[in-house]
Amino acid sequence: MAPHPSDHESNRADLHKDPSRVSGMFDQVAAGYDRTNTVLSLGNDRFWRAAMVRAVDPRRGQRILDLAAGTAMSSAALAGRGAEVVAADFSPGMLAEGEKRYGPKAPGGGIPNLSFVEANATDLPFADDEFDAVTISYGLRNVDDPKKALHEMLRVTKPGGRLVVCEFSQPPSKLWGGLYRFYNDRVLPVAARAVSSNADAYDYLNESIRDWPDQRRLSAWIRESGWTEVAYRNLSLGIVALHRAVKPFPVVERATKERDETPR
Repeated sequence: MAPHPSDHESNRADLHKDPSRVSGMFDQVAAGYDRTNTVLSLGNDRFWRAAMVRAVDPRRGQRILDLAAGTAMSSAALAGRGAEVVAADFSPGMLAEGEKRYGPKAPGGGIPNLSFVEANATDLPFADDEFDAVTISYGLRNVDDPKKALHEMLRVTKPGGRLVVCEFSQPPSKLWGGLYRFYNDRVLPVAARAVSSNADAYDYLNESIRDWPDQRRLSAWIRESGWTEVAYRNLSLGIVALHRAVKPFPVVERATKERDETPR
């Protein structure tokens, strides 16, 4: 496993997605990460986050796992609805930034129903059937084994619980897709060098988006991992896709549930 670079050495991940290098890259951009994303997405990141929260539909009394939580902005939005939220990420730098903003030592005491855990999506430190919902935004693409991560998400989700994956995708329109690729290839690198502390990281972003499967293929991966009721909808004409799924009940439990619901 590659060592983390020093604070002064620019770190750039590649499509091998070595966890140490990807984590180190995110450590280095943590402080300005949210601001950079807002600038480079032309403000659309706020719209995408709101769509994710609506899809998760967090409620008081539920326990939700937010994977690849980064600086916990999405976790805070979920916790704001009253659910108990665990913000998990494999980048300690990102989690430290999130705790600074929303943890117990944050101004105002932070968010009491939000906790932070350093974790890799392919080996989650949680028990089976622990969460009512699991969500991951723009992080599945950075995992070295996304199919294994989808299996792990299934394991820690309660039967009947929900999965929500918000991820960059492939616009179905050739015209819009061409404009999007032009922006990513020509405009985004220039903008990233102006606003980011590690512009090379956004070269990796372009590579990872180009290499990522389209909406139907990712839906197939989710279904193959054991999830049911798999569906997606495009955001911003397919720049981002919001995938949803449900963990099925075991066969015996499902049969019992159906019998109990039969009118007498």
